[in-house]
Amino acid sequence: MSETRPALIAIVDDEEAVCKALQRLMRSAGFAAETFNSGADFLDSLRTRLPHCVILDLHMPGTNGFDVLNRLASEGVPVPAIVVTGNDTDDAGARALASGAVAYLRKPVDDRTLLDALTFLKNRDRRATT
Repeated sequence: MSETRPALIAIVDDEEAVCKALQRLMRSAGFAAETFNSGADFLDSLRTRLPHCVILDLHMPGTNGFDVLNRLASEGVPVPAIVVTGNDTDDAGARALASGAVAYLRKPVDDRTLLDALTFLKNRDRRATT
C-alpha cells in the first residue's frame, strides 16, 4: 500500500509570526510546510529538495524576494512562487509577476485566496502529468 506524501510548501519570510501562521494554515489544509527566515536559507535548501511551491515575502534583509525570483528563473528551478508583501508599491506587483511569480498577494493574506492559489497550482501540475 503506497502512501502519498503531502505537497511541500516552502514559506520564506523574515517575520517569525508570519512564518508560524502560514505554516499552521498549510498544515491545516493538508500540505507539508517548511519555513525559512531568509531568501538565502531557502535557496540553500534547494540543494537537497524542491518544494511544490514557495510562499515568498518580497522585502527581507539580505537576499530579498526579488533576488530569490531572479535566481529561480536564471537557474531554471521549477518552483512556482506566490509572493506576499506587506509593503506594496506601485510597481512591486508588476515586477514580481514579470520575474516569474504566479500570484501576488498583499498582507495580511486572506487564507482562502492563498489556499485557492495553491489548489490552482496543484491542479495545474496534476493536469500536466496526465
